[in-house]
Amino acid sequence: MQAARSEASPAANVLARPHGGPTVLRILLGTQLRRLRTLKGISREDAGYEIRASHAKISRLELGQVSFKERDVADLLTLYGVTDPDERESLLGLARQANSPGWWHKYSDVLPSWFEVYVGLEEAASIIRTYELQFVPGLLQSEEYARAVVMLGHGEASEEEVDRRVALRMKRQQRLTGPDAPKFWAVVDEAALRRPLGGTGAMRRQIEHLIELSTLPNVTLQIVPFAKGGHAAAGGPFSILRFTGGDLPDVVYLEQLASAVYFDKPEETDKYMVVMDRLCVDASPASETARYLGAILKDFS
Repeated sequence: MQAARSEASPAANVLARPHGGPTVLRILLGTQLRRLRTLKGISREDAGYEIRASHAKISRLELGQVSFKERDVADLLTLYGVTDPDERESLLGLARQANSPGWWHKYSDVLPSWFEVYVGLEEAASIIRTYELQFVPGLLQSEEYARAVVMLGHGEASEEEVDRRVALRMKRQQRLTGPDAPKFWAVVDEAALRRPLGGTGAMRRQIEHLIELSTLPNVTLQIVPFAKGGHAAAGGPFSILRFTGGDLPDVVYLEQLASAVYFDKPEETDKYMVVMDRLCVDASPASETARYLGAILKDFS
């Protein structure tokens, strides 16, 4: 029972975190359940049978991608040999809090479930590193530029829907200047900065916005110039999110056309960390960013 206690104990720490939103609470709970299951040598199939679900459902629970039923958590804890009342109540209480809606819930009409997970992770992350090839990163987009990006993917949407999608993106950006703001490190391909999305005027204002944001102490922006040729991130854009303390694993996020892929196993995330580190070496130094953006800005004048 001592092993179960040491694995479950981090749960209480996360509950006190200012940005420990429901997504992170689900991931923390899923991580604890996965550790407990592994310690007992129980397969996902057997765990799924215990709660009348498939092994795929257990996988989604352990990744924090779906909400938890308190009864299912209680049954799994029993299966995993967690009988201590305090330990059980800690994790059952975590399950209850993990089902509480985040601020982004009011945007559920324009927020697909696969992206809702990312918004919750972004809200809780202490470090966000991202590489972008086609667009300016969402957290650095001006409102005008963001509207042009939204229109690309939702050209048939009503004006009200477009407004809500843009409002959601602007709301997300408040994390960069709010309390406990994360460290945000973006590596952006020059192509994203040269493409006049929304028109020349909109792009000029976007570049000015980037120059302003790059002065924030928690924001680092690097540019991969055309002159560099090929580079490590041949597979496309991705983000890496890291959380305070060691309770939660790093998460790698890859967005697709109508879905997303999340990795949290070290053998997967470590590869992306190596690529990100190489990108930072290949890109122009952050100290050159303001000068580089100024040169691009002149081309849009």
